[in-house]
Amino acid sequence: MLPLAIAMSLAMPAPRPLVVGYAPNFVDVASYATTLDYGKLTHLNIAFENPNDEGDLTFNAGNATLIEKGHANGVKVLVSIGGGGVAADPDVMKRYFYLISPSRRTAFVQKLTDYVKSHNLDGLDVDLEGPSINGDYGAFIAEIGRSLKSSGKLLTAALSKGYGGENVPSSTFAAFDFVNVMAYDATGPWAPNRPGQHSSYEFAKESVDYWLGRGLPKSKTVLGVPFYGYGFDAGKSDEWPYSRVVSTYAGSEKLDQAGSTVWYNGIPTIKAKAKYVVDQGLAGVMIWALNHDAPGDKSLLSALDSVFRPR
Repeated sequence: MLPLAIAMSLAMPAPRPLVVGYAPNFVDVASYATTLDYGKLTHLNIAFENPNDEGDLTFNAGNATLIEKGHANGVKVLVSIGGGGVAADPDVMKRYFYLISPSRRTAFVQKLTDYVKSHNLDGLDVDLEGPSINGDYGAFIAEIGRSLKSSGKLLTAALSKGYGGENVPSSTFAAFDFVNVMAYDATGPWAPNRPGQHSSYEFAKESVDYWLGRGLPKSKTVLGVPFYGYGFDAGKSDEWPYSRVVSTYAGSEKLDQAGSTVWYNGIPTIKAKAKYVVDQGLAGVMIWALNHDAPGDKSLLSALDSVFRPR
């Protein structure tokens, strides 16, 4: 007869993987905040809010809707600072460098902590990328981590192996509750001579392996998946939300390439990545971005949920 503790552990289901969805607030939040299937999410990252020169963050009116509806459905809601646009804006990037510098860091950390608490958020997500990750990043993460944890709040990050990841000290892993691994954008319209898949299954594994090799625990590793693709041909060389792909090309939800020049992740690849997360014992998946999904049986969020919570 099995000891009671062993028998109980065998009977307990595996914990549900995290499903972290980025919700952009620079579009019409009202158009999708009321239609999100919150029951298929565990965490919602509001993207983005960035500071002024004094370190104060604005508060988009649409944020309140996301916070209210997220909490009503048991979803933890975080605010994300940074974003890919910071690295493309020298003024904003310099502002971050100033605010996280030794002389300004403590004041900025306090303002971020107060912001999270005053708006009833569950934590902060730091999405500094590429050249916006400088030598003060590690000390900033350590200090904001201590401040948020003392208030019972979460600290997460979005990181890429090939775009600034080498500048992230491994010591920061202890401060993060989990890390969203951006396993996409391996290519894009900015590289017209390298058309193709920007987020292959193989690239997802390579991205995860990089961070695991750096010492990030599996229990903190969240695999990022794209709800968008890229076109490379004339007239198509831009970002394609998944919803646009499936509304333009019949049957494209079952594929990863449409019209010969648009590459994305369809349902089979998204399911394969979800299974990889389960098989490897990773923490879960992250989505950029929820407003790019398609409704009904073509939904990528539903595809993820079907793997994580099979019925």
